[in-house]
Amino acid sequence: MHSSRSPRRLLSSAVATLALAALGLGLAGPAPDASGADHTAFRPAAQTAAVTFSDDFDGPAGSAVDGAKWQIETGDNVNNHERQYYTAGNRNAALDGQGHLVITARKENPGNYQCWYGRCEYTSARLNTAGRFTTTYGRVEARMKVPRGQGMWPAFWMLGNDIGQVGWPNSGEIDVMENVGFEPSTVHGTLHGPGYSGSGGIGAGYTLPGGQAFADAFHTFAVDWSPGRITWSVDGTVYQTLTPADLGGRTWVFDKPFFLILNLAVGGYWPGDPDGSTVFPQQLVVDHVRVTTADTPTTGGPITGIGGKCVDVAGAATANGTAVQLYDCNGTAAQRWTVGADGTIRALGKCLDVASGGTADGTVVQLWECNGSAAQRWAVPAARDIVNPQANKCLDAAGGSSASGTRLQIWTCTGGAHQKWTVTR
Repeated sequence: MHSSRSPRRLLSSAVATLALAALGLGLAGPAPDASGADHTAFRPAAQTAAVTFSDDFDGPAGSAVDGAKWQIETGDNVNNHERQYYTAGNRNAALDGQGHLVITARKENPGNYQCWYGRCEYTSARLNTAGRFTTTYGRVEARMKVPRGQGMWPAFWMLGNDIGQVGWPNSGEIDVMENVGFEPSTVHGTLHGPGYSGSGGIGAGYTLPGGQAFADAFHTFAVDWSPGRITWSVDGTVYQTLTPADLGGRTWVFDKPFFLILNLAVGGYWPGDPDGSTVFPQQLVVDHVRVTTADTPTTGGPITGIGGKCVDVAGAATANGTAVQLYDCNGTAAQRWTVGADGTIRALGKCLDVASGGTADGTVVQLWECNGSAAQRWAVPAARDIVNPQANKCLDAAGGSSASGTRLQIWTCTGGAHQKWTVTR
């Protein structure tokens, strides 16, 4: 993100302190021939999507959000020099009776709230799922219509569930969507972590075509998150993917549980304060928040590499430890791979695995029973590398060879042709 923003994650209230304390307690050589006998044509695997969190905000107009799913934070935020006071209950966050959550920012102070700068000038709301729901990987999305005007700062984002133990930015922060009022046509998706936080966050923006404003209609903001890989989209259009290779050697802290946050801030270092052009009240209208995990990929097929050869399970064997190699493409089940949302790459009902969980150059890969370990997690970025995040090394054809029977291994990423792969999805 190209902002000058400071950490936005902590409020000064006792409620926020208790929430973090709750988090601290855990609440919240060549191989055999590959002549497999199965010559049936490839058929796409069926999609099995598990909904792990969903809120469609159904309920009577004026009612508060579901307390089993969300907690309401209160207080101000000196870290960003935001101007609002976040209130409790349904005063600034309420259902509209039409299937929406409405977070309202008002220029008022009925409770004589005190902020870092004196008597607060605005009220708003901030909700999170800490102690109620966390997720590691999956598709995280919200369909929303944002407010408009100078000084408005709506956001849908996530924080690492271990923030109570390690603090921010070591906990990590995934900003699914942020908008600032002076950019009505643009939203931002950003990662924050150790050495790349605040104004040094790593991310990108997405701009609507033709001068459209995000405040004019509902839009769906999402990340698709798997081991070592996070992809951002707006209305299904992907605009950014980040992997550990994009952090310049800094630590990737995004393979662990995170909780969700929705808020509407007023003012601050990045958006600037409201001015005479800003009309109040302003509203962030949320149609739904949903988290799904794809247990089975939607498609699958060959993975091709150097010399046009295919990634192949030697002899189409299914025994643990069977070699994975390059071989002439033949359309058999030994060469049909599926890439899962959980970061696995599978064939013949088993997983592509780094032998013994090794991280050294030259460690061979094999077929092994799927066990959820880091040795079986892979990132498949647009650059066509296939990376094991644990080792931070690339899938590699040994010796740079394209001969059938060449064993596959992990090796320091060089960008060479023997480390480039085309994955059929």
